[in-house]
Amino acid sequence: MKNWKRLLAGAGVIFMLLAFCLPMIFAFGKGENSGSLFWGAIGIAFLVPILIYMFLMAYRIFGKKEKSVDSNVENIIFDVGNVLMEYGWEPYLKSFGFSEEKYEKIADAVFRSKAWNEQDRGLLPEEEYVNQYVALAPEYEKEIREVMEHTPECMSVYDYADTWVKYLKEKGYRLYVLSNYGSYMLNKNREQMSFLKYMDGVIFSCEVKQVKPEQEIYKTILKKYNLKPEKTVFIDDRKDNCEGAEKTGIRAIQFKSFKQAAAELENLGVK
Repeated sequence: MKNWKRLLAGAGVIFMLLAFCLPMIFAFGKGENSGSLFWGAIGIAFLVPILIYMFLMAYRIFGKKEKSVDSNVENIIFDVGNVLMEYGWEPYLKSFGFSEEKYEKIADAVFRSKAWNEQDRGLLPEEEYVNQYVALAPEYEKEIREVMEHTPECMSVYDYADTWVKYLKEKGYRLYVLSNYGSYMLNKNREQMSFLKYMDGVIFSCEVKQVKPEQEIYKTILKKYNLKPEKTVFIDDRKDNCEGAEKTGIRAIQFKSFKQAAAELENLGVK
């Protein structure tokens, strides 16, 4: 590609030289009018590059203004699960080798239950939540307690996470984490979260007793770190969490892949 561009540039230079020289050569063959034609050709030879230069300068000036329309983003807030870390409860639960029936009942009692989401709020001791899971499938109490003991294994940091947040930090953006997280898993996973060192602020739901997508938790992070919602972007894999952020005036990107989220950030002027 670079060689092709060089050839094209070279051809352009040759074309421009011919365009400048041919009028002068042509002027010498016009007898008594050759002098005026020659000086006219000289004038054109100087005028054309000046006009081209003015055109290029105007394009650069107005082109830059066009691209910076949405470049008022100052703050980027990240969810953790399925954005910076993989939250793979399904393969984790399947790793126990349960029968299909047992798998479904434990999944319903734990990961797909309302109690699981409430555990992120952190209002009760962790053991109380485990007891609630057991109450939903008492015949599998032993299995549920074993599953709960190792739930931090559901989480693993994505390869791109540190590189992404470090890049944005070096570009001058202020970075934050806003994530629903139970205290037991958080205590076990926090050391894995190498990306936290690049963050200007962190809020986990169990520590503030609030959960997404309720608006209070978004207001909490805005107030605590003095963030202006119109200058803030929130990235989360769940649609309802993005909608919760938008209700408080924060722009939101629903995360589907690293490439897609980075492209949407770029559309907002984040590069």
